[in-house]
Amino acid sequence: MNAFEKPQDQTDGLFYQPQGNEEALFEHAYNHQLPVLIKGPTGCGKTRFIAHMAEKLGRPIYTVSCHDDLTAADLVGRHLIGKDGTFWQDGPLTRAVREGAICYLDEVIEARKDTTVVLHPLADDRRVLPIERTGEYLEAAPGFMLVVSYNPGYQNLLKGMKPSTRQRFVALRFDYPDEASETAIVVKESGIDEARARVLVKLANSLRNLKDHDLEEAASTRLVIYAAKLIKSGVAPLEACRVTMAEPLTDDEATVSALTEVIYAIFGGEEA
Repeated sequence: MNAFEKPQDQTDGLFYQPQGNEEALFEHAYNHQLPVLIKGPTGCGKTRFIAHMAEKLGRPIYTVSCHDDLTAADLVGRHLIGKDGTFWQDGPLTRAVREGAICYLDEVIEARKDTTVVLHPLADDRRVLPIERTGEYLEAAPGFMLVVSYNPGYQNLLKGMKPSTRQRFVALRFDYPDEASETAIVVKESGIDEARARVLVKLANSLRNLKDHDLEEAASTRLVIYAAKLIKSGVAPLEACRVTMAEPLTDDEATVSALTEVIYAIFGGEEA
């Protein structure tokens, strides 16, 4: 098994707060055997949503975190040498195709261009995976679904998804939840009281307004939950927010100081 591969069975009662009709759209896509592309900022719930839908649909899921060195062989498989000689080992994409699982490629635009080429015959009505090295021509088992995601903020001229690839997918756009939904998520995930969760969400929204001015990325829901968990366990709010919602966003000390001032203003000097 490759280090980046994370096969999972269905999780038990995974919490997910819907933002709209994304669950229904995903189910319709699944029922019609259509691949899905999910785009949205870092930490807005894309990966959680896929895990939730896999659980809801009763499908196992193979998750691959894509990166610059990811090759087509990493996805499809390769010959290895064992004590009895050479043998073939399926990659996560091939396993998902054989087993009728969901294959989720996270941040797919980070992968090398040759990896997206192997996705094309799986992402249209053919639903096949040619494996040149074994001579197989695999038809996807019922239940197989290809899902990819990326953060549009990471796209540039060198790393963008080709139009010929994009047009093979049903595309869902995600964003950070509205204030009430995000507060409910923070309460559920951290166990913190609602009043304090509401203040943390207010802080996150204040920091998000600084994106593209002093920050390259906004404070994610994930970071808000981290802050809530630290506060819940006894860390002072200012310290908890500094280490979870200021330091992770920038290395510039002056900007961290400015963010800390925003945190102080929101919490009003509260220490516990």
